[in-house]
Amino acid sequence: MNRFFDTKIDYLKGVGERTGNLLREELSIHTFGDLIQHYPFRHEDRSQFHKIADIHEEMPYVQVVGHIRKAEIIGNGPKKRLSAVFVDDTGEMELVWFKGIQWLSGKLKPQVDYVAFGKPSRFGQKFNMAHPEMELLASIDRENGQLFPVYHTTEKLKRGRIDSRTIARLQKRLLEKAYSHIPETLPEALADRYRLMAKPDAVKSIHFPESINYLEKATFRLKFEELFYVQLRLLKLKLARIDKFPGQVFGDTKLVHKFYESHLPFELTNAQKRVIKEIYADLHSGKQMNRLLQGDVGSGKTIVSFICMLIAISSGTQAALMAPTEILAEQHYRSLTPFANALGLEIALLTGSTRRKGRRIIDEMLQMGTLPILVGTHALLEDRVQFKNLGLSVVDEQHRFGVAQRAKLWNKNAGGRHSGKTYPHVLVMTATPIPRTLAMTLYGDLDVSVIDELPKGRKPIKTLHRFENNRLRVFGFLREQIQAGRQVYIVYPLIEESEKLDLKDLEDGYESIRRAFPDVPVSCVHGRMSGSDKDYEMHLFVQGKTKIMVATTVIEVGVDVPNATVMVVENADRFGLAQLHQLRGRVGRGAEQSYCILMTDYKLSKDSKVRLETLVRTTNGFEIAETDLKLRGPGNIEGTQQSGVLDLLVADLGKDGKILQEARLSAAEILQDDPELQLPQHQPIRMHIDKMRENTFNWSRIS
Repeated sequence: MNRFFDTKIDYLKGVGERTGNLLREELSIHTFGDLIQHYPFRHEDRSQFHKIADIHEEMPYVQVVGHIRKAEIIGNGPKKRLSAVFVDDTGEMELVWFKGIQWLSGKLKPQVDYVAFGKPSRFGQKFNMAHPEMELLASIDRENGQLFPVYHTTEKLKRGRIDSRTIARLQKRLLEKAYSHIPETLPEALADRYRLMAKPDAVKSIHFPESINYLEKATFRLKFEELFYVQLRLLKLKLARIDKFPGQVFGDTKLVHKFYESHLPFELTNAQKRVIKEIYADLHSGKQMNRLLQGDVGSGKTIVSFICMLIAISSGTQAALMAPTEILAEQHYRSLTPFANALGLEIALLTGSTRRKGRRIIDEMLQMGTLPILVGTHALLEDRVQFKNLGLSVVDEQHRFGVAQRAKLWNKNAGGRHSGKTYPHVLVMTATPIPRTLAMTLYGDLDVSVIDELPKGRKPIKTLHRFENNRLRVFGFLREQIQAGRQVYIVYPLIEESEKLDLKDLEDGYESIRRAFPDVPVSCVHGRMSGSDKDYEMHLFVQGKTKIMVATTVIEVGVDVPNATVMVVENADRFGLAQLHQLRGRVGRGAEQSYCILMTDYKLSKDSKVRLETLVRTTNGFEIAETDLKLRGPGNIEGTQQSGVLDLLVADLGKDGKILQEARLSAAEILQDDPELQLPQHQPIRMHIDKMRENTFNWSRIS
């Protein structure tokens, strides 16, 4: 096995103990493999040289050939700086440094030709360049490396004189030794099909490309490989689970038919019917189900999950529904209780607030099998909660639960995992629309069902963007809605004034709403209130005793008040797109026309404008999620932190959807033909996976 890339970084020429420690601390670069995969985030075109007289302010970065006429240290204390007059045959400019002054002043030589590289800015009549990179003209290879790599560094590294150039020098040194050690990791047929550059050439060219064309080919090769191995791992997990975990077979649908005929209060949408069929096929297959159910706020996921619970209960097992908060668990319990009662089924609620006596009764009924449906919070995960035979686990708002927590639900059948009992089927639900590329990577080992249709009679929410000077008109509109018997949410981003952000805070907002609507009862809810105070205020609003709810984003998930028809979001530009979409979903729960009003100041960043325009234009959660992914990148999308998706080195899920689909298709084809990867043509994959540690999410890494 090739251990070259496991060599400690200290053994690379030019990296002593001090540099090694800094690279470990600041960039988590421990080995040759870590360094070679510290890829540049952009390349600068160093092929062009400018004259000082031709420089203008719009230029991002420039290279100038000249010499230093004079250099001196000016000022004292924090204002101390090194200033140099840099001249060519067309004029002069100032070069200035504020850090590493003593070291630099000893190195810069007068009357010697340098190349200065940096961002020009105008100061009075002259141009200057702060912290330019300086290189002796004689040492530059003009034929080679015109595209120069730029690497992420940190302030601490720069203080230790390790900048992007230093990293580039180390990469060059390492590549000379490493090139012959880089193995080919993809089968020849796959490389031919997609015309992929060879792996060693791709690694070399992503650092030091000979041309833009080479850089593009190298980037495509490494992105494809990375996404291929991510998908291969997820698909292998899925195959292993299907083989390893048989599922209980549910075929009895008597309760479902009884519910359809007598107690279903509305017609199901076609999307709901399709999803129920998909889930029934899983429950009937003899394989353990692991399915993700995606559907926008208000699309009817809860009733779908209840019908699936009836299939499990009809077949003699129990069902559990777990939600992330007490309010959401209570809401599910309240909405399902009338249906359960109509069918003569016991249903119970278990949360942290459940009294000891109530808990004891629930525990006994669960173990005896006389409680078919249990709704609850994290309290369901406690070891004492054991079912006689849990057939279906439903997890709502899945991104609030870690993988380990979901796995605990698997071991809830009395007698534990070694009792010979099968594991429950798992249905994971989310109202956070997940872009397709992210779903394929986050939940690539799950089957996915989507409810992409709202119930009949629901009117789309009208979304309006209003500036501060329209406030009186907005208040007039709120008064009209309240007089018509409706209720209103007003959401603020902060609890109290922040010195850095000039925002309307919640407390000011609450007072101004009280002054503007003196005759209207107002509730106020924020994250710093105690649970009981929060619940009290929420319940006043739910019961219609208060007409306006002033809140922070604590109302984002879960509160269902059909009579609330207006959502006003203050400083809407301070919220993320997904969060605004979730907030908007709090209204539009009834048959009346609902509105979402986004209030902002005139000054808006480019991204803020895109977010607000997207929200005004569409209510499609998936379109919104795609835009959000492009704007923020996968690392900031809720739920990705715990998933390992952040382990991606070159691929970008916001931009590389097509590559991802091709990579998943290729991985699926290979596993279909050769699940154990035993065929000779798949040896490169087999050998590469064998080298990787099992706990590494990203199997494409060099090891």
